[in-house]
Amino acid sequence: MTTPQSSPITFDARPLTEPVDAAAVRAFAADLRARQGSSMGASTIIGIVVAIVAGLIMLPFLVTIILSLASASGSPGIAVIPIVLIGLVVVGVIVMIVIGVRNAQAIRYRLNLFAQANGMTYEAKVADPPLPGMIFSLGRSRQSTDLIRGTRPRFVEFGNYQYTVQSGKNSTTYRWGYVAVKLDVPLPNIVLDAKGNNGFGSNLPASFEKEQRLSLEGDFDQYFTLYCPTGYERDALYLFTPDIMARFIDNAAQLDVEIVDDWLFLYTQRKVSTLDPATWAWLFGAVGALLTKFDQWARWRDERLLAENADAVGAASAPPQVGAQLPFAPPVGMLTPPPGVAPQGRRLKRRVTWVPILVVIGFVVFWIWSRLN
Repeated sequence: MTTPQSSPITFDARPLTEPVDAAAVRAFAADLRARQGSSMGASTIIGIVVAIVAGLIMLPFLVTIILSLASASGSPGIAVIPIVLIGLVVVGVIVMIVIGVRNAQAIRYRLNLFAQANGMTYEAKVADPPLPGMIFSLGRSRQSTDLIRGTRPRFVEFGNYQYTVQSGKNSTTYRWGYVAVKLDVPLPNIVLDAKGNNGFGSNLPASFEKEQRLSLEGDFDQYFTLYCPTGYERDALYLFTPDIMARFIDNAAQLDVEIVDDWLFLYTQRKVSTLDPATWAWLFGAVGALLTKFDQWARWRDERLLAENADAVGAASAPPQVGAQLPFAPPVGMLTPPPGVAPQGRRLKRRVTWVPILVVIGFVVFWIWSRLN
């Protein structure tokens, strides 16, 4: 996927590509292990396990080959050849593991320097991140990695994310990159499904009822399919004014967008936290272009909450007696809804995806038919 062009933005990308000191990388890796309370990285453990399993699998074949060569040739020296070959393979595997571990350590070290150079912070891994976006509640073994966070002018988090879905004896690991931006107030759950990154249908892990689809003016529908809760169409039009729609088209047309609670998420099925300066220029440009428009979103209020509060106040207040005076005057602030979203606007309604179900039914019917015939 090509990286979209964005407006120029100033940031220091030198730590992503400059040479690094090997001793500093090892010291940083040791510090990370100490903070995470582990003595050995997961990649190292996996590599060792793979090497041991491969050795155990190859051992019977090695013994068989040695005995066959020794008996066929009558020369014990020939039996050394497969031992040497197997030894070279084992050494090669170990070298590849060491190189892979060192490369992973160097990547984390560079990302940490990059974060510091741009006034941000770095965290290697967060298990089961407590974020409300649609991708963060799926599957198991959920974790965010290589998180880079900034707090000015508002909190922004860039990270890579993965989760595993079990299907019978098989499991599939899904990987995403995301940008999380903290908003000033909770907003209705709105999803912008980018058409530029879809294949045969949406690439999002959730599907929504078609009645919630809203068409906007101009060319916006050519780039995004917008979903908003039923009854919140006018609120979506308030949030997505023509100038904001233009910002999304120009800077985020290859990114899926979700607004949920007081968060905005940008999703992509590629790594976000990477050593590629062009990717960071694209993402920083997209976020920077959108941040300037979020202030007007902070003024949005859900009028349904005003009606709910009025009903609650009316139900809790007993009717005054004839001639009695009210103990207080209604405050002016009651005419403005508090920040928040009414229950019907907090989450979009999901729809069932029938294609997998139909595939399973078709397989069962075919199996029964083949058994009967």
